[in-house]
Amino acid sequence: MLKRTIAFFDRLEDRVRIGLSRYPIAYAMVGAVGVVLIWKGVWETAEYFPALFGPGSILLGLVILLVSGLMVSVFIGDNIIISGFRREKKLIEKTIDEVNKEEEAIERIEAELGKIEGELEELRDRKG
Repeated sequence: MLKRTIAFFDRLEDRVRIGLSRYPIAYAMVGAVGVVLIWKGVWETAEYFPALFGPGSILLGLVILLVSGLMVSVFIGDNIIISGFRREKKLIEKTIDEVNKEEEAIERIEAELGKIEGELEELRDRKG
């Protein structure tokens, strides 16, 4: 029963996500309303528990984020952490030459991918 319920909502989520992805502004609005309503519900529920006022809510929130491993990614973001590991500069710190080199590398990669896609299509045509 649980597997069927999870499978149903998984398929539903896929259909809705695919449908909304065609309309990014509507998708963003739906997401924004969902986030705001969740926060509203959490806020109003927390008001029923006096221990969750002020420092109590801060401590519980910190514990939840630390235990779940979300503390750093929520407040800093994965991209910033990864760029730090790679010792990448911020875009504003890069020289024009560095930016141009990156653009050229991206263009070469895109060209190579286009070539590979063409070869795959050619192989599919031969088989089909």
